[in-house]
Amino acid sequence: MRHLVGLILGTEEDWPVAFEQVAARVGSFEWRGSTHELAVERVLNEPFDLRYRPRYALVVDRVGWWYLLPREWLKKVALMDDVYLLNNPFTFQAMEKHSAYCAMMRLGLNVPDTWLIPHKEPPWNERFPSTAARYNLAFDLEEIGGRVGYPLYLKPFDGGQWRGVSRAGGPEELRRGYDESGEQLMHLQAAVDGFDVFARSLTIGAETKVMWFEPHRPLHDRYQVRHDFLPPELGFEVETISKLVNAFFRWEFNSCESLVRGGEVFPIDYANASPDVALPSLHYYFPWAITALVRWCAFCLANGRRMRIDVDARPWFEIGDRDDSSYDEKLHGYRGLADEYFEADAYAEFCAGPLRHLDDAAHEWFSSVEFDRVLVDTVRATFPAREHEQFVAHYRGLLAAWAADAVRAQWPEPRSAEPRP
Repeated sequence: MRHLVGLILGTEEDWPVAFEQVAARVGSFEWRGSTHELAVERVLNEPFDLRYRPRYALVVDRVGWWYLLPREWLKKVALMDDVYLLNNPFTFQAMEKHSAYCAMMRLGLNVPDTWLIPHKEPPWNERFPSTAARYNLAFDLEEIGGRVGYPLYLKPFDGGQWRGVSRAGGPEELRRGYDESGEQLMHLQAAVDGFDVFARSLTIGAETKVMWFEPHRPLHDRYQVRHDFLPPELGFEVETISKLVNAFFRWEFNSCESLVRGGEVFPIDYANASPDVALPSLHYYFPWAITALVRWCAFCLANGRRMRIDVDARPWFEIGDRDDSSYDEKLHGYRGLADEYFEADAYAEFCAGPLRHLDDAAHEWFSSVEFDRVLVDTVRATFPAREHEQFVAHYRGLLAAWAADAVRAQWPEPRSAEPRP
């Protein structure tokens, strides 16, 4: 059975090339009595008959959150043709932060205090002034700021890539930030000052990688290569929060952000329809991300995983609403629901069985001259010419460290030399 994977892309070139190359190395494989093979094609935007039948079995989307044409095409192929999508386009509104905050608060997560406040300048609608005159209550911004507590952040409810985010240390900065927000609908969210770790979790299907993240550094230096930086119980909590968010909303390609302070985890942002998988930012973690993405796509297709466009919140709320359960008990309940959604046991069997060769095949390609050309081309497209030599060396060093660590993970103890004949 040949499965065609479609890629809906923007301007990126690094990860699509890597995905295509790693997918090509999957080859033909057996899974539960059937033979499977992957093919990859980039999707072109064009007019479409709503009754036409697409050729794709699964689509990885990168632009539907921003652009209407691909988003509506995704809805069509999910509703009419059972094409598998990694992120549910019908919950894109939840990707705009507000719904995700509300759902996770109900589930008992330690989301910082958050308020939604009216637009400073509402988008123009001829009916709005008369409606607002009747029903919009005047409010005291400084009083709300005092209730949230300073410092706080002003964050667009539909934000992405840190657009429109500002910090207010007191009433004057809050007023200035609100005045500058214009037509954006804003949240006020309490800051978590003095945190120990900013953890960013990238979830791809059943796999989650928790990474040390420093958002105020330059693009190439935000993900820090650090291992085991959280104690086991906090690592479990951060990973579980990421998995439950994704399983709850039917997202299988998403990043989450949590702050860890004094043994507590504060999830602050966990709705990203187009998570960062670019080589310049992920660097050391880039091979893992691409290989995991190929693995998950292969599993979904071979296992006959069906697209679920509905969100059934009730099982989650039944756990979250229990007054007689501790937070830890609820967390383990959420982890069980998430593992069930992601078919964690079947996926582990799949990775250890028909796709057990993929890590070695990916390691070979990411260590190749061919990948090095992708790396050099990406640096040239990302950085000014005066910095090319510096960043080529920088990324080669990080990828060499990944390659060496991957070998050590496979062979943790030195192998004894083969006896000479």
